[in-house]
Amino acid sequence: MITDARALRSGYVPQELYHREGQIAKLSSALRPITHGDIGEDAFVFGPSGVGKTTTAKFVLRQLEHEAFGIRWGYVNCMSDSSKSAVLHALTKHAGRAADLRIEGTPASTFVDRLRELDGQFVAVLDEVDVLEDPTTILALYDLPNVTMILITVHEDDLFTNLDSRAESRLRGAEKVHLEKYSHDEMVDILRGRIDAGFEPNTVSDDAVDYIADIAAGDARFGIALLRRSARWAIEIQRSQITTDVVDEIRDEARDELHMRHVDALSTHQRMLYEIIKGAGEIGAGELREQYEERAGSNAKTARMQRKYLNGLTRYNLIRSHGSGRWTRYELRQY
Repeated sequence: MITDARALRSGYVPQELYHREGQIAKLSSALRPITHGDIGEDAFVFGPSGVGKTTTAKFVLRQLEHEAFGIRWGYVNCMSDSSKSAVLHALTKHAGRAADLRIEGTPASTFVDRLRELDGQFVAVLDEVDVLEDPTTILALYDLPNVTMILITVHEDDLFTNLDSRAESRLRGAEKVHLEKYSHDEMVDILRGRIDAGFEPNTVSDDAVDYIADIAAGDARFGIALLRRSARWAIEIQRSQITTDVVDEIRDEARDELHMRHVDALSTHQRMLYEIIKGAGEIGAGELREQYEERAGSNAKTARMQRKYLNGLTRYNLIRSHGSGRWTRYELRQY
């Protein structure tokens, strides 16, 4: 049934990216100077979960790698690595200059110096950039003459509200790429692209493709998880074709898989907040803060960072909230 399992992986970058031609052209234009050895234009990529923000950025960078020698780039998910040292260490590692460096005990300036000393241009891709703990991380990268940034997040307004004023003033003129949720027909095209790349012919029925697109509701990440789980289940029960009844059997498992992938990506303190909410069922903002600070002790993050983390958990559809201010209450997201 499956000819190439890579096409079903969440991080797979396809050979052809459907329905993002305008965004690809815009981002490619911003980065084009890099192919001539010059610094590119910093860029933001905005859009809701599952619309291909990360995939679009990686797709464009892969294209540039084919066009010119020496294109180097590094990707960091700030939900997992939110501290300044963690981000800079990850980027330096991607650049091949961190073999002798550890995060603990190494000044952030050392990582910055290693990036500055690179021979050639480097692209830093920061995903979920709004949960960065230290806004000077962006400033440090901005000031490097050989580093171009791609900053990925959901909402433009929320990001600029939380940015350091110095970073905001410098990045207001950066290229902005906006992605919207996929329509039903666009989702069908995306699914068919993955099917063509990863399945034997006629192993997924047309009705099943249409059904998965309906359930996914514009979220490509969820749609691909449904396709992946359907394939596993069909193989397990020795079915030669994925049909709508196969999809029905695994839809909850696919959602749970996506949920756990998001949980696994959380940093220590985000995971701590998530586990407190999960254990309580529902909890008020004040009690949540008290329990978190008791668990975290002297390592507890500021109230501002806690709010950032909670916003990130909400975006990942791990929790939901109601009320506002001190009356805000949090609970685990139920499906």
